[in-house]
Amino acid sequence: MSTLQAPHLVIGSGPAGLAAVQTLLKADAEVLWLDNQVQPGGQIWRGGPAAQDAHARRVAADLPQLLTHPRLRFLPGHMAVGTTADGEILAQDLAGGRLRQLRGDKTLLALGARELHVPVPGWDLPGVTGAGGLQALVKGGWPVQGQRVMLAGSGPLLLATAKTLQAAGAELGGIVELRPWQDLTLFASRLNLAQWQQAIALRWQLRRVPYRIGVQVLRVLGRSRVEGVRLSDGLREWDEPCEALGLGFGLIPNSELAAMLSCATGDDGRILVDNTLHSSQPGIYAAGECTGIGGMRKAWIEGQLAARSMLGLEIPGTLARAHRQALAFSHRLAQHFGPTPAQWARCTPEVRVCRCEGVRLRELQGHPSWREAKLQTRCGMGACQGRICGPISQRLLGWPEAHPQRGVRFPLHPLPIGSLLDER
Repeated sequence: MSTLQAPHLVIGSGPAGLAAVQTLLKADAEVLWLDNQVQPGGQIWRGGPAAQDAHARRVAADLPQLLTHPRLRFLPGHMAVGTTADGEILAQDLAGGRLRQLRGDKTLLALGARELHVPVPGWDLPGVTGAGGLQALVKGGWPVQGQRVMLAGSGPLLLATAKTLQAAGAELGGIVELRPWQDLTLFASRLNLAQWQQAIALRWQLRRVPYRIGVQVLRVLGRSRVEGVRLSDGLREWDEPCEALGLGFGLIPNSELAAMLSCATGDDGRILVDNTLHSSQPGIYAAGECTGIGGMRKAWIEGQLAARSMLGLEIPGTLARAHRQALAFSHRLAQHFGPTPAQWARCTPEVRVCRCEGVRLRELQGHPSWREAKLQTRCGMGACQGRICGPISQRLLGWPEAHPQRGVRFPLHPLPIGSLLDER
């Protein structure tokens, strides 16, 4: 097993990782950087930032010079899958399958986030994905031109996904926001001028797409695949036809690697950090969505802040103020968006909680713990390794250990057996 070492190790190439690496290299620091994608950008700038917003285009213009910097070693297509007893990172080369051992005097975890799924009857039909998953598929070339697509759930991700779908030629049947007008009004009342301009520009671009507020998803319709979705505004129910459905109820921090490194995490899964983005473990920092969901701006600010902390540099007052504002925005996102108890209640006993292994809620009810349920039903033992059904089970059945951040073990992602053999 080959070993690579550098004074600064950055894991993740989304906005937080990019901002950190940019800041570190400007200070002429030596950096080892890895990401599971072949291009920097993370999920928000999947496939590279060039075709995204103005800020992303500026980042894209700097990327060639960044990636050829003599003090940088970038490992694209490498996924962090575990740690050693000494706290080093084990990364799999996704092209060759081999494991590499990575060591940094200081390490930044810019791990991003994944979607929170809320089951409803029929959500396991082909053609139903997470809203963010659908956006990622389309950015990767998934054909949706001419298809009728519905988006439902809660949060700004629905609008961002709609923009991507519209640009790809999809026929958007509507965007359905679960939360009532009061939540959206309170959220909008605290936006600054730049956020207002961004929101107005996005809504204008989607002006021909029906946008319904205070509407709940009752069930997904279809036999062999999705054919429509049944909705309710509390007064009436109706069906909307569609060929694809994106359900999005928010995001969950990716913090399994941090938990494996014994970093403290919160009940919501975020990595707990101080004002300098330092975690509970010496030499380990975290930035971006893995410290709390707050969007691209928060991630970019935290990447810069964490890098300066790693370098032992003073934090400028403007950066500290911008961070406080980003944290306030993050708090408002959590307060005014996300699933409601009524939406969770749509998960009836016949609903499949674990899509990987086809386990229904009724099969899990009555088991005293997540471990017992896994032994008896294989829930959480599929390809996602409990990343989808774990948070669902925690919410519906009250099993705290069901959350993937609890009791994590090597490997964090499925590995070919050949990669575990000792290389000689």
